[in-house]
Amino acid sequence: MERTVTIVPEDGLHARPASKFVETANEYESEITVAANGDEPVNAASMLAVTGLGAKSGETVVLIADGPDEEAAIEALEDVLTTPEE
Repeated sequence: MERTVTIVPEDGLHARPASKFVETANEYESEITVAANGDEPVNAASMLAVTGLGAKSGETVVLIADGPDEEAAIEALEDVLTTPEE
């Protein structure tokens, strides 16, 4: 399953949003990757890999999940990426 999502939090995939994204990815059994700027996909459950993408607010990323709970994983990660920080 694959979905393209636009990043909403002002910090992009850095700091708190990245931490929440990785924490959420680790809650699922599916193999989940994320790609930004046409780069190779990286492990969505790795903080170092996710922050290394350098994805900024307003940019799009591609979420790819494969496994028994892939749909729920994609939905949850999209929610993290599209919810503005408080």
